[in-house]
Amino acid sequence: MSLDAERALQEAILDRLRGEASLQPMLGTPPRVYDEPPPDPIYPYVPDRPRRDAALGRAGRRGGRARLHPDRGLPLRRAEEAKAIVAQARALLHDAELTLQDNLLINLRATYADVFRAADWRSTYGVLRLRAVTEPA
Repeated sequence: MSLDAERALQEAILDRLRGEASLQPMLGTPPRVYDEPPPDPIYPYVPDRPRRDAALGRAGRRGGRARLHPDRGLPLRRAEEAKAIVAQARALLHDAELTLQDNLLINLRATYADVFRAADWRSTYGVLRLRAVTEPA
C-alpha cells in the first residue's frame, strides 16, 4: 500500500467515524475522532494512529495491504463505555465500502478488537485493528 493510499484510507476512516450519528451519544456532537488529539481532549475520544505493517505493505503486484490500528489507545473511564465504542467502530468499519481518493478499497476487515485497563488502573483503552487491501484507481 502506497503512502498516498494509506493517507486516503485514513481520511476515509476518519470521515466515516466523524459522520456517524450512532457514535454521537458516546463521543459527542460531532463525534470526538481525532487525527491528532488536542492537548487537553475531552474524554472519551478516538485517536486515529495508523501503523503500517511493512511486510504486508510489500505484498501484492498491483496494490498492497496494510494493517491499521486506528484507535491504538482509547482513553476512557469505564470499561463498558470502551466496549460500546469499540463494538460500534468495528460494526461501522468491518467490510465498509469507503471511497478513497485516487485508489480503490478492495477489502477492509476488522481483525482484532480488545478493551483493557491501563497500568494506572484509572483509564481503559480500546484497540481495533483493521486490515485493508487497496489498489490504484
